[in-house]
Amino acid sequence: MRTTPPPPSSPTSPSPPESGPPGACDVLVVGAGVIGLAVAWRAARRGLRVTVVAPDATPGAASGVAAGMLTPAGEAVFGEEALMRFGALSRDRYPAFVEELERDSGRHAGYRTGGTLQVAYDTDDLARLSELAELQARLGLPAERLTGRACRRLEPMLAPSVRGGVLAPDDHSVDPRLLTAALAAAARRRGAGRVRDRAARLLTSGGRAAGVLLAGGGELRAGQVVLAAGVWTPEIGGLPDGAVPPLRPVKGQLLRLRTPSGAAPVVTRTVRGLVRGTPVYLVPRDSGEVVVGATQEEMGADLNPTAGGVWELLRDAHTLVPGVGELEIAEICVGLRPGSPGNAPLLGPTALPGLHLAVGHFRHGVLFTPATGDALADVLAGEGLPAYARPFAAARGSDGSEARQWT
Repeated sequence: MRTTPPPPSSPTSPSPPESGPPGACDVLVVGAGVIGLAVAWRAARRGLRVTVVAPDATPGAASGVAAGMLTPAGEAVFGEEALMRFGALSRDRYPAFVEELERDSGRHAGYRTGGTLQVAYDTDDLARLSELAELQARLGLPAERLTGRACRRLEPMLAPSVRGGVLAPDDHSVDPRLLTAALAAAARRRGAGRVRDRAARLLTSGGRAAGVLLAGGGELRAGQVVLAAGVWTPEIGGLPDGAVPPLRPVKGQLLRLRTPSGAAPVVTRTVRGLVRGTPVYLVPRDSGEVVVGATQEEMGADLNPTAGGVWELLRDAHTLVPGVGELEIAEICVGLRPGSPGNAPLLGPTALPGLHLAVGHFRHGVLFTPATGDALADVLAGEGLPAYARPFAAARGSDGSEARQWT
């Protein structure tokens, strides 16, 4: 159900200071969530001189709140087949990705196997789940239909009312907080620098991106700039008109619950449920925590938890797994998912030479981390956007020509 981290390895080069005097480098990565750090780490592994630019903490950043489900099967939605294929490819890269990450960082990334169990509360929910299972089969995503009794054999704490489910054996989970810390350590040990400030403005020179102006003063120069600052990316000044899509913040509330000492776990693998048409999930952690989520609210940049949101999560989780009522509330979290037009990521070169995007991952940021990191590393190393990422190119051509215009 979990991986064992390898012993720390010696860094291939001396660890740079956490922040130092601004200077030229090959790549500036704006943003220090899982996407930005993965790009920085993978680029540094390719021998590029990388600096990450981001403040210490950004309230509402999705990486610190996300549940970490690696579930393209569970997320399958009609009309999003290309997105789910990208998700399946990224999910399948996770074992090797985590092995390399834990070796480079000397940290546990919180990767858990065991599959994902999708369950239905009533007959209408079961009918909808059956339709999703058919879509998963067409996409080639392994999924086994189960009776309610078979579901309870896998997860004995499920309510007797559960009518049936689908087991996705290849859909696992990762702890995004541990993943973020491991990515930061791995990037640092591979030679990437870090400047703990906000990128206020993009700098250009000679018709191409040349660096950023820092909010605290000073400039950082680089041959290439990657914008990976989530919903805050469009707020960076100096961006060319139409180069960055209008990203909208999609509010998500979730709960982190703690299992009392000595108590049996309420779930042993990720459980995704439908309760009278409403989705809910429970994701266990090695620490004994269970993450319950999540609302999806088009409320702008609102970071206030609400009684209604918390009540709905607890109501539906308790309906599926009554033992949830015995858990302790450790934390109420609110995050902002970066939603793009079409809710798909924008990856790679823009119309401005030297400027690249890794934005708009919406609810799939953790799932898409390995594929995004590898795709951007290819671009930054001069190899162009790989074929698997071209459906989500920030520009129409993989070479950056004919950029999309976002209005």
